[in-house]
Amino acid sequence: MRLLFLGDIVGRSGREAVLSRLPSLREKLRLDVVIVNGENASHGFGLSPAIARELMEAGADVITLGNHAWDRRDLIGEIGGMSRVIRPLNFPPGTPGQGHVMVELADGRKLLAVNVMGRLFMDPLDDPFRMTQELLSRHRLGVTMQAAVIDIHAEASSEKWSFAHAFDGQVSLVVGTHTHTPTADHRILSGGTAFQSDAGMCGDYDSVIGMQKAAAVARFIRKMPGERLQPAEGEGTVAGLMVETDDATGLARRVAPLRQGGLLAQTMPDF
Repeated sequence: MRLLFLGDIVGRSGREAVLSRLPSLREKLRLDVVIVNGENASHGFGLSPAIARELMEAGADVITLGNHAWDRRDLIGEIGGMSRVIRPLNFPPGTPGQGHVMVELADGRKLLAVNVMGRLFMDPLDDPFRMTQELLSRHRLGVTMQAAVIDIHAEASSEKWSFAHAFDGQVSLVVGTHTHTPTADHRILSGGTAFQSDAGMCGDYDSVIGMQKAAAVARFIRKMPGERLQPAEGEGTVAGLMVETDDATGLARRVAPLRQGGLLAQTMPDF
């Protein structure tokens, strides 16, 4: 299976970059499944149902969220009917929506997509390790599903690395989101799981993690509340990574970063 994961979409710049490039990327890379993190897609804070539908029409199969999941109140009422928009699995019981979805391809192959949120320097949610293990106890890679992808939305690289090692060999890919900065640690772990501690963001990198520079810098200098942060609106970069898996085992064969457009050094998977 050929999978593409795109990091946090930030504001209009990130949306336009993804919407304009994703259809051609699906064709050029012969992708089976595309997963994107959309928790900052609506003006930098949250995801509206309308934007979720736009992203899916452009080629996204699953949209994951994170700590800004409920910044758009209109999503709260609709997420229950949007099975492929998933919020962190470890939100409290009774939270709207779901934390995972099984995607069935036209040829019958299945992919499990999971979204969890870390707890170090983040909201104190339930234990993502325990809840993921409970979920995976009901699914077996290479048997009940041909691939599995987990988006761990977390601040600390140590927590993301620990999470990946904890589930190495049980899923195809563990990928981090939230810091909006692409890391250079993409690799296949010893058990066969692909990993990158942060996929980066889809947005304008002439910014402070996607937000306009002046207001963000002022907050650090003055140490006082200031104007609401606004997304930067320059040319966006599409950032993420691609994984090819073995259908028999569900484990990763190859992994490579993808960065297209904007300011960052460009790279395109060549498999």
